[in-house]
Amino acid sequence: MAAFRTFRKSLGSCTMELQNKKSSNHTDNGKQPWYGSKSSCQTDKSSSNDDVFMTFQSKDPIISIPMQEKSSKEKAAGGHGLTVEHPTSYVETIMHLFKGNVGSGIFAMGDAIKNAGILLGPGVVLILGIICVHCQHLLLSASKTMVDKLQLTEAPDYAQTVQIVIENGPRPIQKFGKTMKTVVNMFLCVTQLGFCCVYFVFISENLKQVCDFYGYELDVHFHMAIILLPILLTALIRNLKYLAPFSTFANILMFVGILTCLYYSCLDLPKISERKYVANWQQLPLFFGTALFAFEGIGLVLPLQNEMKEPRKFKTPFGVLNVGMTFVIILYLMVGFLGYLKFGEDIKGSVTLNLPESDILAQSVKIIIPLGILLTYSLQFYIAVEITWPTVLNFIGPVKYPVMAELTFRSLLVLVTFVLAEAIPFLGLFISLVGAVSSSALALLFPPLLEIVIDYTSDNLRASCVIKNIVIMLVALCGMATGGYESIHSIINAFSEQSH
Repeated sequence: MAAFRTFRKSLGSCTMELQNKKSSNHTDNGKQPWYGSKSSCQTDKSSSNDDVFMTFQSKDPIISIPMQEKSSKEKAAGGHGLTVEHPTSYVETIMHLFKGNVGSGIFAMGDAIKNAGILLGPGVVLILGIICVHCQHLLLSASKTMVDKLQLTEAPDYAQTVQIVIENGPRPIQKFGKTMKTVVNMFLCVTQLGFCCVYFVFISENLKQVCDFYGYELDVHFHMAIILLPILLTALIRNLKYLAPFSTFANILMFVGILTCLYYSCLDLPKISERKYVANWQQLPLFFGTALFAFEGIGLVLPLQNEMKEPRKFKTPFGVLNVGMTFVIILYLMVGFLGYLKFGEDIKGSVTLNLPESDILAQSVKIIIPLGILLTYSLQFYIAVEITWPTVLNFIGPVKYPVMAELTFRSLLVLVTFVLAEAIPFLGLFISLVGAVSSSALALLFPPLLEIVIDYTSDNLRASCVIKNIVIMLVALCGMATGGYESIHSIINAFSEQSH
């Protein structure tokens, strides 16, 4: 019995010592759990227990991951310093960039050239394209500057970049950081959801032409209702990585469709002298809005770079951005110039609507291209959800089934774009309105402002930089004012004519 009591006393002493050690480790180390979101991922480098990194999906620990595995994941992120759950390769990212820019806007370039002239239009499109790519580089540089300067552990998105730059700029403007973030997010949402609305109209109008030819005549609004379900299904995909196969397939369809449109546009071309060299100045605002709508991918630039395995390859001279946008601009010029040259003043809001209705090849294009656009919807939709869902989640509070809640929100947002598309079924005017108001601000207004603020704060502001950026911003403001007004005016006139 004496030996048994001695054993119990020894065991109790060991147990108390072990509990005290665990308690000490818990309180001294202060290790914070990672709940699966980037913003809540925190570790304490001073912790003595450095060989284990706890991963949480709820309030209780589920598994422990050795730090070696964590380091390998960070290496897979390509220098983010963050764990990228589904990193994309160079080719996958180029596919996303190409698909994000080559949407319904490219088929409206003929209509854009009509509103500028056969000579003036292509030249201005080229200049706008170069300026837009330059502004995308300004946005990337601003983001990298803030990450390096503030030692951020998470790469900011577009709106966060604007907020951080303003809050670290000259003292008089620092208080406007959150306001600017809200404004940028608003423009991003309007732009991306505007694209989604246009996709509804674009797909339904092309399908209507084919169905009408075979005697299945339905109103365009019924066609929108028919395509609602497949669009909804693609919009429920939550990870950018899993959108890559859809993006690749959509690229193939779009490339085939573009080549076919170019083929028809090259048949029996008239002389250039038969077209307007320079259009009436009243039409130029519509041209500006439509042309900028085509450069619809600036909202994707930072998310695509942040999701890459090797993000440094995104903005190099032969990186994803320059290579991808060079091909995009060339395609814009070819489709716009040849489309207007071929069809002249009869060019419609989408060149596909000008193709022969009785030709089998033309009919197949009116199915192939809308299918490619349908698969693009989810990529444009991705940005709007990334912006709005966290705000909604904070508003409604913790939910028991977060995935189900997000899928429900995505479904409701798709229905919003569907209702808006039903309300304004004028493709060309809708494109011009979205491009003039939202695309102008995002593509041309905010990036130059960021460069001015950063250079001023670092005492590196040059007169040439100020002049260049002010010119770009004035072009954006002028385009927003005149293009927005003319687009709304034209939409009102279109509704009036339809009612009569």
